[in-house]
Amino acid sequence: MLFVIIGHDGPNGAALRPTVRPAHLENLRPLVESGKVVVGGPFTDGSGSLIVADFESEAAAKAFAQSDPYVTQGVFERVEIKPFRKVVP
Repeated sequence: MLFVIIGHDGPNGAALRPTVRPAHLENLRPLVESGKVVVGGPFTDGSGSLIVADFESEAAAKAFAQSDPYVTQGVFERVEIKPFRKVVP
């Protein structure tokens, strides 16, 4: 099932992002290599990031998001997770 993960940057997000990015990308690597990530990247207004990915359950999506370095190291102050239905490619 697809889920949207929206990470909202905290007040130090912009400053922390460059140093935390390598760990964040490494954390994403297994999902990317298994073809489970549909799209992901930062918002161009600097407010955060979005990932659309396939997870077994909402609990799995939440566990992934909460363990991501952008969360654990303070880039994101808040994360939203929503189920998503892809209608158009």
